[in-house]
Amino acid sequence: MTRITDLGAGTARIPLAEEPVHPSTKDRAQGGRVVLSLRSASLAFGDRTLWSGLDLDVRAGEFIAVLGPNGTGKTSLLKAILGQQRLTQGEVRFLDSPVRHGSRSIGYIPQQKLLDPGTPLRARDLVAFGINGHRWGLPITTAALRAEVDRILESVGADEYADAPVATLSGGEQQRVRVGQAIAGTPRLLLCDEPLLSLDLQHQRAVSELIDRKRRELDTAVVFVTHDVNPILGMVDRVLYLAGGRFRIGAPDEVLQSEVLSDLYGTQVEVLRNRGRVVVLGVPDGFGTHDHDGHHLEEEH
Repeated sequence: MTRITDLGAGTARIPLAEEPVHPSTKDRAQGGRVVLSLRSASLAFGDRTLWSGLDLDVRAGEFIAVLGPNGTGKTSLLKAILGQQRLTQGEVRFLDSPVRHGSRSIGYIPQQKLLDPGTPLRARDLVAFGINGHRWGLPITTAALRAEVDRILESVGADEYADAPVATLSGGEQQRVRVGQAIAGTPRLLLCDEPLLSLDLQHQRAVSELIDRKRRELDTAVVFVTHDVNPILGMVDRVLYLAGGRFRIGAPDEVLQSEVLSDLYGTQVEVLRNRGRVVVLGVPDGFGTHDHDGHHLEEEH
């Protein structure tokens, strides 16, 4: 059996060499400062290498989509950037310094997980944590903080339910609040781990456009992990595609094509285009999700 994956549109070709394509294909990313840099980065679990020799520069305002099947290291890449996962080899630097755990200049939107119905936190409380959650002791609420929280909630379209318990909000509403929390510290880099998961098409579009608008306003670099590039295709500067312990980097219309993906997967993969979308046929079921003993390597959905 094969899995059908809906990814996105693309027409051009990319060389089959391992070297990444530089610079970004859009003018806004060509001249910006390098915010995130990975050099000879490798990550392995046991005897299985998820990816190796990864060189990547992400510039201010650039939007990078990270694609690939489950278990290929997409979430682990974000953890390495957050300082939560040590690389097997190589280095990752943020703003010209080695990454450290808990940088306030990195915003993070996790995978969608609905909160327990009894959770008393309000939408404004979560956003406030994005501003002062790094401080020791009990949070101090001031007029200036309340005004800043209100401004952020309004900017992400969540002001109407600012005082509602987050657990009572819909999935799309919760994701808007999480975007607000992630941008509260005016991050230089925004990491998004499947932020559209479990959302309907309307909310996928709304959350995607919100993230894109905020990155333009703040000139924030975005690294966006997703299993479906279509909702963000028009926003993406480059794609990082992980598969089979290898990778490709390039514009969406360079990477998302039959020749490139067939080489990555080591089997014939067909990329079909229909009404501006791409359907990938021939990816083996379970590709990349287990090690030799059948155990999951990482939590990715």
